[in-house]
Amino acid sequence: MKSGSRVYLAGIGGIAMASLGAMLAERDFAVSGSDAGVYSPASEMLRAAGIQWKEGFREQNLDPRPDWVVIGNALSRGNPEVERILDEKIPYRSLPAVIEEVFLPGHRSLVVTGTHGKTTTTSLLAWILHVAERKPDFLIGGMVPNFGTSFGLGGGEEFVIEGDEYDSAFFDKGPKFLHYHPDDLVITSLEFDHADIYPNLEAIELQFRRLVNLVPRRGRIVAWSESATVRAVTAKAFCPVESYGLGEGYDWTAKDLEFGEETTRFRALHGAREVGAFEMRLAGRHNVLNALAAIAVASGRGVEPGAIREALGSFRGVRRRLEPRGEAREVLVVDDFGHHPTAVRETIAAARGRWPGRRIWAVFEPRSNTMRRNLLENELADALATADAAVIGPVNRAQLLSDEERLDPGRVVARIRREGRPAWAFGSAAEIAEFVAGKAEAGDLVLALSNGSFDGLCEKVLAALTRRAGG
Repeated sequence: MKSGSRVYLAGIGGIAMASLGAMLAERDFAVSGSDAGVYSPASEMLRAAGIQWKEGFREQNLDPRPDWVVIGNALSRGNPEVERILDEKIPYRSLPAVIEEVFLPGHRSLVVTGTHGKTTTTSLLAWILHVAERKPDFLIGGMVPNFGTSFGLGGGEEFVIEGDEYDSAFFDKGPKFLHYHPDDLVITSLEFDHADIYPNLEAIELQFRRLVNLVPRRGRIVAWSESATVRAVTAKAFCPVESYGLGEGYDWTAKDLEFGEETTRFRALHGAREVGAFEMRLAGRHNVLNALAAIAVASGRGVEPGAIREALGSFRGVRRRLEPRGEAREVLVVDDFGHHPTAVRETIAAARGRWPGRRIWAVFEPRSNTMRRNLLENELADALATADAAVIGPVNRAQLLSDEERLDPGRVVARIRREGRPAWAFGSAAEIAEFVAGKAEAGDLVLALSNGSFDGLCEKVLAALTRRAGG
């Protein structure tokens, strides 16, 4: 793929594909694309880059014939554009293959992986390098307010990238991260997820072991070694492995954690040496770990503690990570991307630390391909039971799963109630909004947990609260 080529992105509406399109346009490729729907923030990103797209998938969208096509991982055989691409042998790539071919050469690849914390850790690391005037290139799976975008082509030595274990495309079934050739690799965690493509945790561990095997001898792995699974997949690395955690015996650790309403404070140590005392706006134990991983990588790249301290202090988080969306009738509504039981538990704990004294309503949408299934019902119920009250929405695309494999909100509710917490299930976001607005009291916090839009739940709750205040 050469600069000036006409590149067509089939499935341009996702945040990653939109970011790639904007990156290609910045490198003087002529970019166009299509999708069944392109929404904010991807739509704004594409417009800012001057990229036009077609609504819907049709064979004629590929006229005039492009030089290359990038096929998104949501598309498969039977899609009319995919069929024409194959019929006419139009050259095609997956998204990570384009990153590998066009953007990674000539850079040190800093890859952040793991079941949880990838986006925040990647964002923190990119911001640290930016503040340190290293001018990093980066690609992140979320919108970062500090940058105002999810990507950047600063032209420096480092390319910071979020490494996803999900498959790359229907013709490229390996994880995206196998394309990224890490010089420095972060593994934040490792649990079972992506039940639509992985049958069990062992299958995911295999992919991480393959990734670890790609790190060169001169490279480095920074691993959350409180996890036995993370320790196992890094056991045979050919490069140095630096452990991090909040207990004793790790190469990198954090001490004297203080969680306040506005800031989190901690001291970072490398062995017995104190790297520095840090303060950040991010809440929760899990975000201290995310920051610690970013500190470890940045320090290893020669960034001074002062620049790290400045970056953490000015970091504004990632959209949809404990993001306040508004307050009505003295009820605070907060949006979060958490969708795995572990993330749900940690997010609720972080919310308690950030907004102490508030009664927390955890409102969960079973939307991811793992959580739509009943594989983690008990774990989900136990996590939601750490809130003061729990509400579960309908299973997304429920009709695509059989009764035997689909999550049952009623069973989850029953288990939460056995734990002594009130819980309810409803069939729509509109019903949830009206119910919660009627039950919530001044000082409460409504925490929406979903890896999708939850059908605009946050806005619906705020509107319902406002109507009741006016009545």
